[in-house]
Amino acid sequence: MRAHYVGARSPRLVERAPGARNPRSTIVRRLARAPQALRQVALLALLLALAGAADAHAGERLDKLDRQLHKLVRLGEGPPGAAALVQRNGRVDFLRAGVADVESGRPIRRNDHLRIASNAKAFSGAVALQLVDDGNLSLDSTIAAVLPTLPTAWGAVTLRQLLQHTSGVPNYTKSPGWQAQAATDPQVAVTPEFLLGLVANEPLVFPPGSTYEYSNSDNIVVGLMAEAASGRPYEELLQELVFSRLGLKRTTLPSEVAMPRPYVRGYDIAPPDAPVDISEVINPSQVWASGGMVSTPVDLNRFIRAYAGGRLIERSTKLQQRSFIPGHGGEPPGPGQNSAGLALYKYETSCGTVLGHAGNFPGYTDFIAATPNGRGSAVVFANEQLAEAADTKPEIFEQLRKAFRLATCAALPR
Repeated sequence: MRAHYVGARSPRLVERAPGARNPRSTIVRRLARAPQALRQVALLALLLALAGAADAHAGERLDKLDRQLHKLVRLGEGPPGAAALVQRNGRVDFLRAGVADVESGRPIRRNDHLRIASNAKAFSGAVALQLVDDGNLSLDSTIAAVLPTLPTAWGAVTLRQLLQHTSGVPNYTKSPGWQAQAATDPQVAVTPEFLLGLVANEPLVFPPGSTYEYSNSDNIVVGLMAEAASGRPYEELLQELVFSRLGLKRTTLPSEVAMPRPYVRGYDIAPPDAPVDISEVINPSQVWASGGMVSTPVDLNRFIRAYAGGRLIERSTKLQQRSFIPGHGGEPPGPGQNSAGLALYKYETSCGTVLGHAGNFPGYTDFIAATPNGRGSAVVFANEQLAEAADTKPEIFEQLRKAFRLATCAALPR
């Protein structure tokens, strides 16, 4: 099923570079020789025809995305539900397949809550980079200067390296201590300091700035640096610098396991067993600023249009954020060729380039992206954890990743 939410639009004329071939040049010359009233009528007809052709092309892309979402939920071990919200200028399309709740059969809705997994890292980037703009932090601020109680071995790591995953800080979610904690008592609330303490005795994985390696510890440190530099709780900074500023009324960083209603239930799928609802199994404090947030498709779309479009930070900071390392993506990767910036990835596809983030969490896989000017955007998610890794169904993830690409194409101009 596809629902359309159409906003106001106005036609735009596309300027061509000097010397570029214009297949409509003959028509334009003829219009120039016509009487003024006739020229106005003919020009209006031409604009309407071009707008109709663009709408038809966009419709074809949306149809392909719609078919891909339905294909995904029909796979034997695929997610029970999947959805995409695509905005191109003033038009918003919401596409959905399958269900939000296996028991009730309820379809996914655009204001349903879901766990956004590592997309929370983009939010931590939005907070930290605004603190850089305000002078509370610098991209060259070090752990030793801002958080002197953290391990001395980590002291030279900078905020820039944390945001770009070139810090070398060991990943706490790979530690035996955290894995045992998550397996035995996943619903217990923990502190960020506890999470970092699980790897506090480990050396850096590599010299800071020497290579790229995704680490969930990085954004835990970013959240603590934001608190130390501002003297305020990270949750309060999120509210002021992101939620309130963008009008995100359904986005939170909860400290409890319970999901806000209504929500898309996340599942563990292992046929022939029935799907197991794992929406409220892991306490979000176990991942905090690295992946503990809850939001909705509508709020995520509004956020990524502002964040990827550069509206939250100053131009000088944006230029540094967009200094990308080619060939590196998040976990999971997004569509096309991935490059890593500061709490932001660049995805180069056959249709064009977008900026965004992706993530997965038990029961959920999400992707958010927008054009560099913020005018086109896409949010795609499924209610099952999928990734490239062998234990998280890489074949099915590739089908979801195809949906990422198709949504990206639908959000981009022709």
